[in-house]
Amino acid sequence: MQAACPELDAAVDHVRAFGSLMHEHRGDNLDEWIEQVRKNDLPAMRQFADGLLHDREAVVAGLSSTWSSGQVEGQVTRVKLLKRVGYGRAKLDLLRIRILLRS
Repeated sequence: MQAACPELDAAVDHVRAFGSLMHEHRGDNLDEWIEQVRKNDLPAMRQFADGLLHDREAVVAGLSSTWSSGQVEGQVTRVKLLKRVGYGRAKLDLLRIRILLRS
């Protein structure tokens, strides 16, 4: 399928390269990745790359850091799920008990 669509092949290469930047914490290579994206005629990829430049310092720091907020985000998602299950009927005291019991 990719052989029939060179644009798809280029998009896959760019996504894999960006994934490599994230996995290997190589935020300093962001500018090089953006230049590679700009060489192809892929409007969506180009828009994403240009969007990263709006807050470049934060993106480079996020790509370079070994710290992750994944655990925190998982807990927030869990609390939101418990809240939704109550369908708005659960007041704060019941929600607190449910959160503590699930921990």
